[in-house]
Amino acid sequence: MAHLLHIDASPRGERSHSRRLTREFVEQWKLAHPNDTVTYRDIGRHPVPHVDESWIAAAFTPPEKHTPELRQAIYISDQLVDEFLAADIYVIGVPMYNFSIPSTFKAYIDQIVRVGRTVAFEPNDSANVFKPLVLGKKVFIVEARGDSGFQPGGRYEKMNHHDPYLVTVFEFMGITDITFVHVENDEYGGQKLAESIAKARTKIADLTAAPLYG
Repeated sequence: MAHLLHIDASPRGERSHSRRLTREFVEQWKLAHPNDTVTYRDIGRHPVPHVDESWIAAAFTPPEKHTPELRQAIYISDQLVDEFLAADIYVIGVPMYNFSIPSTFKAYIDQIVRVGRTVAFEPNDSANVFKPLVLGKKVFIVEARGDSGFQPGGRYEKMNHHDPYLVTVFEFMGITDITFVHVENDEYGGQKLAESIAKARTKIADLTAAPLYG
C-alpha cells in the first residue's frame, strides 16, 4: 500500500488543465490501487507563506535552541515537511508561468527544502557537501503550458526553466524517479489543444495502469 500526496499549484478552477488532469490521474490511480491513500493540498487556491527573516532564523537554528517565537516561525514548514515525507508518490499539477513555475509552488519548495529534514549538509565532506534524505519516492508532474516546443531540441528549449528546475530540486532532495505529463497549446485552443489533452490522458492511463514497482 502506498500513500499519495496530490498537490495542485494552479490558481484556476475548472478551467485549469493541470488541475483537471491531476484529479483524473488520482482517480485512475485509485481504481488500479484501491488500498492506496491520498492526501490533497491545494496551494493554488490556498498558498503557503513565503519564507521571511524569522523563518530563516528558525530553519538554521538547532531545534533544541528554538525559542517559542522560532518554533512558531517554522511551524507551517514542519507540517509541510512531515506531510511531504509521509508520502511515497507525488502527483503534482504545476503549470508553466512565464517559462517557469508559479510563485505559489516556489514558496512551497522553499518551505520543504530543509537542511536536516529533506537534505543533509555535511561541510566536512568536500566531495559531497549536500546529501539527499528523501529516497525511494516517485513524482508525477502534470504541466500545462501555452505553446509547444519546450522539449529538448524544441524551438523554445532554452526558455524552459520549468522542467529543468523541478528535476534539479527534486533530485537535490533525493527523488530521481520523475515523470512529466505535458498539456500544450493552451493559447491556441481548438484542435491543437484537444490533441495535446488526448495525448496526456493516454499517458496518464498508461502510467496509472502500470505496476507500481516494475
